[in-house]
Amino acid sequence: MKVKELDHLVLTANDIDKTIKFYTTVFGMELVSFEDGRKSLRFSKQKINLHKAGQEISPHAKHPLPGSADLCFISDTSMEQIIEHLNSCEISILEGPVKRIGATGLLLSIYIQDPDGNLLEISIHLTE
Repeated sequence: MKVKELDHLVLTANDIDKTIKFYTTVFGMELVSFEDGRKSLRFSKQKINLHKAGQEISPHAKHPLPGSADLCFISDTSMEQIIEHLNSCEISILEGPVKRIGATGLLLSIYIQDPDGNLLEISIHLTE
């Protein structure tokens, strides 16, 4: 077997509404609601399913915890515009811009946290 791509991942959140507001405002993700009340955030060809802490949907990770994820998002927006946008949203930058090695090459990255403390790396591809 060979894996082709990632379809979705799950974030466990303390406050689903706060998480939705963060990802739709800061990242421009689209909210998707399911008939059974579940929520997800769609972007590009992927999505993030949201589980409320203590009310996770089975099956789920052995120890689902808010704030335990470390994710990297690739943007095609300039780093200057990303930083301006984060500042306008009053989001603190923890580190960066710094150069990193991504799955397909060199990245310029900054780091922030979401409301649960998940570490989010926002990167742009660099050409050498």
